[in-house]
Amino acid sequence: MNAPTTTAATLTPTLTPTHPARVLDDVAQMIVRILGTCDLEDLGIGMETSFHDDLEMESIDLVTLAGMLTGEYGADVNLAEFLADKDLDEVIDLTIGDIVDFVVSRTGR
Repeated sequence: MNAPTTTAATLTPTLTPTHPARVLDDVAQMIVRILGTCDLEDLGIGMETSFHDDLEMESIDLVTLAGMLTGEYGADVNLAEFLADKDLDEVIDLTIGDIVDFVVSRTGR
């Protein structure tokens, strides 16, 4: 009897378009486009990365990101609506992980 073969494809899970790791990568790529002069490796973007403290992004950058997210994931991913429910301190403390979780929650239905 032959033992079942295992390939790299069977060991590596498929990342759906709304898998958190895929969304994190998409958001990181969007941020690189918004900031323009930065390289993804230089930014070191992860779930705990802060828009304000770590990336020094301005509110206009979040508006741009909102448009990109809607373009990529559809009208249900309305970042402006998500941010409207937050006070100023919560917006200042916003992390990449907050956005990833939001996107996954809105697209995983």
